[in-house]
This record gives sequence, structure tokens and C-alpha cells, in this order.
Amino acid sequence: MTPPIPEATSGPRAWWPGLLLAAGVAWPAWALGKAFPLLGGAVLAILLGIGLRWVWQPPSRCRPGLNFTSKVVLQLSIILMGFGLDLGQVSQVGMASLEVTGITLLLAFLAAWGLGRLLRVPAILAALVGVGTAICGASAIAAVAPILRADEHDTAFALSTIFLFNVAAVLVFPPLGHLLGMSDAQFGLWAGTAINDTSSVVAAGYAYSHAAGDYATIVKLTRASLILPICLLLAGVMARQAGRRNAANGQPSTGLGKVMPWFIVGFVLAAALRSSGWLPAPLLNSLHTAGGLAMVLALAAIGLSADLQQMRATGARPILLGLGVWASVAIGSLLLQAL
Repeated sequence: MTPPIPEATSGPRAWWPGLLLAAGVAWPAWALGKAFPLLGGAVLAILLGIGLRWVWQPPSRCRPGLNFTSKVVLQLSIILMGFGLDLGQVSQVGMASLEVTGITLLLAFLAAWGLGRLLRVPAILAALVGVGTAICGASAIAAVAPILRADEHDTAFALSTIFLFNVAAVLVFPPLGHLLGMSDAQFGLWAGTAINDTSSVVAAGYAYSHAAGDYATIVKLTRASLILPICLLLAGVMARQAGRRNAANGQPSTGLGKVMPWFIVGFVLAAALRSSGWLPAPLLNSLHTAGGLAMVLALAAIGLSADLQQMRATGARPILLGLGVWASVAIGSLLLQAL
């Protein structure tokens, strides 16, 4: 009798079951995200993935494809999203908000560090919540997760936490802004610096006024561009920690090049190509859309791979952490404008 052909455990043939499973979750998430932009396809993908994982355990043959999608496809999506960032526009119209943006970013990281220690939230999870609150929600978490070597559980929990306060901000910010008598520019600056995800910034800004929406979008674009220095800083910290561990174990030191997030370099090159004007607008828009699709696909895979038992064991502490960091940034932005 001819022996059965062993099933591939690595390489492209092994990726297809998990890749197709993630696509089956990502496609309805993308469509629902178009219908409900307040939620967005990226957040819906991870929530649907977690929900499916809650009631059904994916077979082992899907694991290689889910791993590939949640890592390689995620990094590819970050590169493609760079085609949506115009560096020239950021430099021209974002400088007025840079001071407030920088200080609120610092507040977010300090709050994440202090509250994380107080609530005994794992350091990597606290860092993901801090980055997501400080910069641009799901996109920032997706960018730094590979650098920090975060597992699917931490990534899924951070994204879910950020999602809760995105929705809260859209509901609370516009009426509170009117109550405080804020001008369009003041509200736009507040929304652009204190709301996490781009879709939520746009929703809150234009709910206040058209002028506030335009200003909030520009501020958010400036804030999103800070993902590059943050990623490089985190890569340097990871390299230094790895060097210390290697020195303690008598092993060669680890240089920055070994932990450098090269997909971030691709992101910068993509943004530079967009800013140069060399590529036609339809192609740039198509590449940026492809990046959004790839991110939804990757986040669906992360949701399908989440460790639900570990999430239950973690409890409400990350939610409290997210609330504290979000409140620190929102109040800090208001105080900075008042000063």
C-alpha cells in the first residue's frame, strides 16, 4: 500500500487553510466596516475573530496560515498604508498642533506605565494600550506588536480596549465640546489629539462641524506620522534589553539591525513615494485600499488566534488601564489648550 503523503507543515501550501479562514472572517468585517464606519473594518475583524474563536476551535491545520497572516500580512499592510500618508501635507498644516500632540503623547505613555504598574497589567499589554491611545489606535498597535513580540492575546486585548473608548469618545466629545463652548479649531485640536482611531476622529469632528472635522483630520494625520519615531525608539529599547540578556548569558550582543522593524522603513518609503508625486493618484489609492484590506485580514487572524482563557484570567484590569490613559490624554489636551 502506498503510504499517505504527509501534510505540509510549513511553506505556502500550509498557509492556505488558515489564510482562507481569516478571509472568511475579514470579508464580512470589511463590508460591515463600510456600512458602519464608526466601528471600522479593522476593529470588527478582530471582534468577529474573537467571537468565532469563543464558540469554535480552529483545526490545527489552520495554525500555520493564521500565524503567517497575523505576522507577515500584518507587516505588509503597514507598508501599504504608507501610501495614504502625505508627508508634505503633514509638515505644512500640522506644525501648529505638534506641541499639543507631543505632550499628550508623553502623557499617554506615562499614564500607561504608571497605571500599568499600579494595576499589575503585563508590560507589553500596557505598552500596546499606551501606543494605541497615544497615536492612532488599531494601526499603531498593529505596527508595534511585531517589534514588542506581543502574542495574539495581548494584541487582541489591546485592540478591544481601544475600541471601547473610541465609541465612548464619539458619543461624548461633541456634546461636551458644545457644553464647553469650544470653537471649531479648539474642538478639532481636542478630537485630533485625544481620540484614538482615525475613523472615530473623523466621526466626532464632523459631528461637531465641517470645519472642526477638517481640522481634526489634519491633526490626526500629524499624530499618525509619529508612529515612525515611536517604532524606532521601541526597537532601540528592545535591542538594548536583548543585549543585556545576552551579556548576562555570555552571548554576543544584539544590534539594532537585528530588531529593526524593516516594514517601518517600507512604510516611510511608501509615504515618500506618495509625497513625491511620481505615482498616479488612482494607483496610490488602490495601494492604500489594499493596505486596509490586508490589515483587516491580519486582525481577523489575530482574533482567531487569541487565547481566550488567558484573556479571561487577565480580567478587567486592561479596561481600567485604557480608561485611565484615555482620560489622561483627553483632560491633558483640554488643559494644554486652556494654558
